[in-house]
Amino acid sequence: MPRRMRAYFEREPMAAFFVGLSSGAPYAMIGATLTSRLAQSGIEASSVTAFTLAILVYNFKPLWAWIVDGVRIPVLGRLGQRVSWLIVACVMVVAAIANLAFQDPAANLWQTALAAILVAFAGATYDIVIDAYRIEMLQPRQLGEGSGMSQYGWRIGSTAAGALALVLADRIGWQWAYMACALFALPAMITGLVLGEPERHREAAARKGARQSLAAIWRPFTEFFMRTGAVLVLLFILLHKIGDTLGQLVLRLLLDNMGYSNDEIALWDVAVGFWAYLIGIFIGGWLYAQLGMKRSVLLSLVLMGVSNASFALLAIGGHSNIGLAACMTFENMASGVGGVVLVAYFSALTDLRFTASQYALISAGTSIVGRLLTGTTAGALVEAMGFVNFYWLTTLAALPGILLFWWMMRMGLIDASIGTAGKEGEGDARAEAQPGG
Repeated sequence: MPRRMRAYFEREPMAAFFVGLSSGAPYAMIGATLTSRLAQSGIEASSVTAFTLAILVYNFKPLWAWIVDGVRIPVLGRLGQRVSWLIVACVMVVAAIANLAFQDPAANLWQTALAAILVAFAGATYDIVIDAYRIEMLQPRQLGEGSGMSQYGWRIGSTAAGALALVLADRIGWQWAYMACALFALPAMITGLVLGEPERHREAAARKGARQSLAAIWRPFTEFFMRTGAVLVLLFILLHKIGDTLGQLVLRLLLDNMGYSNDEIALWDVAVGFWAYLIGIFIGGWLYAQLGMKRSVLLSLVLMGVSNASFALLAIGGHSNIGLAACMTFENMASGVGGVVLVAYFSALTDLRFTASQYALISAGTSIVGRLLTGTTAGALVEAMGFVNFYWLTTLAALPGILLFWWMMRMGLIDASIGTAGKEGEGDARAEAQPGG
């Protein structure tokens, strides 16, 4: 096996894969899977779409991420800070999914909504712990492969959980289908128990009084913002996905408007797109190793911007299965590349004393602006300018992120803002290429 391929199967990247499996399942349970369940229960469309707001809970996880960094679990804490929280968060997810499983949407819609929010809260908490465990488990030289394996795990876990729920629901009912999918929470906990506490985990300074305890809340954020270029890095985090998020929100509307059948959408968007994304993940890991973090991130931003332009061309050309296949292949491969190298970059930004808190802030920031804009303006923009001009606009919306990142590279701000997660251990995320690349 080539050396670069072997890197994916090292202990740490494989751990990232298994914790990724558990990360994707709760998200699937309150996403398309819950939408199908509600629709089949006879719930009106307006109420069904409102349930997607539960996913917004993930954007608020920085509010309690500091607890995962700073609060020691009694008894279980002997296993280590990260492992003990993996156990607690796993139990929370299983309990929350079980609670949602036995709700009756037709009888009590509000109670079902509360159960969905609890799944989102438990899933977001699990994400906080999983991300911290993954980052601290991986060495700087492994961030590319590890982020790729994590993305593989998330996509496979979320897809498998969602598909399994649909298959089982027709045979044993939604309640037991959800209970079966709750088992997807186990791989991350088992990984933690088998491999133990990450070697790179750094405990924050001991806190003995009220003032020190309060410091646990703000210290992760003050540490980040004291770095050179931190404000510009945060601006990049907020801006870089706006165009991509806007484009993806109305994609199904575009395809419906162009007259594509459900079978065509299922084939080209779902099936081909899924495999193209997985290929893109592998390419992303390879690019990270060959080009280094900075150049691979810049290339991924360009690719994601171009993918939006491809849908403008599709809208101009009209109904074409070849055109749709090309667009979906390119868009998903670009998203796979971007998912890997951007996650690796954002992971390298964290301080190993505050991994959970800082990565929660970063990951929430990557989507919150896009989600707010898509929820409030995307539909109106399409109605006002049409699909062709809308997708040209989303392409232009990608430019600020590309130019800002390029400028930060030129000014040395990318290197200056990297945290200890990207510097301590084997390798250095700031290197032009990773060892073995």
